[in-house]
Amino acid sequence: MTTDYSIATRARTANAATLTSMLQDTRQLTLALLDAYVQALGPALRIPYAPELNPPLWEVGHVAWFQDYWLARNPERARGLAANPECARPPGREAQADGWYDSSRVAHTARWSLPLPDLTTTCDYLAASLQESLALLADDGQRGADPYFYQLALFHEDMHAEAACYMAQTLDIALPATLMRQARQLPLAYDIHLAAQSWTLGGQGVGFAFDNELPVRPQALARFAIDSVPVTWRRFLPPVEAGCLPCPAYLRRRDGEWQARCYGSWQTLDLDTAAEHLTQYEAQAWCDWAGRRLPSEVEWECAALSASGFHWGEVWEWTGSRFAPFPGFVAHPYRDYSRFGFDEQRPVLKGASRATHPRMAHPKYRNYFPAQRFDMHSGFRSCAL
Repeated sequence: MTTDYSIATRARTANAATLTSMLQDTRQLTLALLDAYVQALGPALRIPYAPELNPPLWEVGHVAWFQDYWLARNPERARGLAANPECARPPGREAQADGWYDSSRVAHTARWSLPLPDLTTTCDYLAASLQESLALLADDGQRGADPYFYQLALFHEDMHAEAACYMAQTLDIALPATLMRQARQLPLAYDIHLAAQSWTLGGQGVGFAFDNELPVRPQALARFAIDSVPVTWRRFLPPVEAGCLPCPAYLRRRDGEWQARCYGSWQTLDLDTAAEHLTQYEAQAWCDWAGRRLPSEVEWECAALSASGFHWGEVWEWTGSRFAPFPGFVAHPYRDYSRFGFDEQRPVLKGASRATHPRMAHPKYRNYFPAQRFDMHSGFRSCAL
């Protein structure tokens, strides 16, 4: 159970040498996931439209484009947060890349009909963009330039690797066991009691921070009691079996046992693992049945960083808080990173899942998905009323 976030802290404070290694590592993961998709779908990588998916070929090209756009083509990359995101850029290595892969300007529904390059050309684009990025990083590192955009590119690719895991679950694509940690059994839950206090939400000190984590926000907390671990299937299923809650997605009961659909195959459900692939509505419905409630974002963060015995990292955990800018919020150069979540008033999820790279597993990180989404490894823990 992930309570050690030293790898995430190392990524957020990485020097050029460390970033070089991490960028190479995340690219290996991207290519391994791509290979699993090619094995399942063929080189054309065609899938039917779904609002929670992206065409896999577009996803891979977008990763290459993002790195090119913010590194090789960004004349102000050395300025970090002071960079002008609208500065003039030289043409890309793919002449039409901006019209294909810019997620801020290319509508989601349009991505299925774009005349994208084939798989071989896209893989060449990936390789060329990384090679140039690493060469620039070596030079910028020697000059002591701000590494912000290299860190942004690293975390961006890590996020898309996790999204590829979600898509594989939706599409019944088998993933090698080496690409994602297996679900782990959790100990029995108990209430952790925390006293009334002031907690500083957001920020993490030195190093990289996402714009929605800033500025820091002191907040008064009343005393509360929170689960030591996420809700397991053993706790979640009784109201389902009693007919009080509907059966969650990817679950079925056969011959007296519960089974879970996991990357294309049905497996016996381990009742002592975290309940996952749940919507926020299902989490709230269970809390209503149990006489509990979802924690707020600040309660979750306070417990994760200050309470002994608080275990997290098995699933992204729904909170009862809406994803909103902290007072004094200023968007970073990637202007749209937080905007869609703010505009749609999505709930905040905290923690990390077994599909999350440890580089992303930081207790200050604010994830945000629509409340009805269940394809990601999403679960929850509860608080006493």
